[in-house]
Amino acid sequence: MSDALYRLEKIVECIDNIEYIVSSNELKVTKSIENRILKPAIRMNIVRIAEQFSRLKEENEFKILEHFSKRDLQGISAVRNYIAHDYDSTDDHIIEDVIRYNLPEMKCTVQEILENYQK
Repeated sequence: MSDALYRLEKIVECIDNIEYIVSSNELKVTKSIENRILKPAIRMNIVRIAEQFSRLKEENEFKILEHFSKRDLQGISAVRNYIAHDYDSTDDHIIEDVIRYNLPEMKCTVQEILENYQK
């Protein structure tokens, strides 16, 4: 279980990184994901999040994964593949939606899981 908790902590860390990037320099989400310097950092953190979920699946951590919808897990994997394999054509609107809508919900879920396992 400690590996799984470590992976969840890494997911929160990556989301925190994205939140920091977006909130720094008073940039809005749209401007941040278009910025030449910030764009790769944001995308890499999204890839890192997807990799942690992939490892949870490989390690058969289904008790943890059941807290997330199948659609969300498939979505983060698809976005990761999209970034990794078609980097220059990645639609910034998709990344923006992930940052605005998916990551905050995901972060709350991960934090709840961590709190429950630490009790």
